[in-house]
Amino acid sequence: MDEAGRVDPDGFGELVRAHGAEIAVVSVQWANNEVGTVQPVPELAALARTAGIPFHTDAVQAVGQVPVDFVESGVAALTLTGHKLGGPVGVGALVLGRDVSCTPLLHGGGQERDVRSGTLDTPGVVAFAVAVETTVRARLEYADRVAALRDDLVRRVLTAIPDAIYNGDPERRLPGNAHFSFPGCEGDALLLLLDAQGIYCSTGSACSAGVAQPSHVLLAMGADDARARSSLRFSLGHGSTEEDLDALMAALPGAVERARRAGAWKTPR
Repeated sequence: MDEAGRVDPDGFGELVRAHGAEIAVVSVQWANNEVGTVQPVPELAALARTAGIPFHTDAVQAVGQVPVDFVESGVAALTLTGHKLGGPVGVGALVLGRDVSCTPLLHGGGQERDVRSGTLDTPGVVAFAVAVETTVRARLEYADRVAALRDDLVRRVLTAIPDAIYNGDPERRLPGNAHFSFPGCEGDALLLLLDAQGIYCSTGSACSAGVAQPSHVLLAMGADDARARSSLRFSLGHGSTEEDLDALMAALPGAVERARRAGAWKTPR
């Protein structure tokens, strides 16, 4: 992984050629949930396929945000979930190529082509399917609108706080993701200061909520501990507006200044 959070195809190709016989499966997020970087999945899948390695991609963040075509991508398996698409929580899908075998973890009834036994949540499955269809159909319009808001947000943040660091790939990224590090700040302090003013953001993924540790994603990208701890993710969605950006920019510079003063006070002399 490079400093933008990208899996380098050249390095990946060397890895699978050198150790292909030792690798059972490769799994790569289509898009990262923290910094928003979108991976070159078709290129990586082709390299894995040449080495005879099944390639799985977690497309939970990508579907409905960026173009995702299971067949064209060449992956062996793909996962997605309903709650990221406006569908019900607890319903998702594992999409498998027709020639891909899958060993079940739950045995007995033989449901879902013997992959997962158990009574199906039929209403949830139907709602999930409708959510996928609706979201994918509206993707282009949604992505264009939200990406324009994100670009405006990035410009305004970097103008107001010039030493802020915009994390992730600046070009190939999720349309609604803006991820920054604010040198001299603790991300948790910024989070609380902004929350007090009605601004809701996050210091990492929901999976790591409440864990007082620097972002493992930023550390893997080569960031030091201080930069990883000073990060915030701003997520834009269907309901986001220019007024929301105005509210954020009215609150953010003061919050950064206060967080830096608090950090300086805590720093040992």
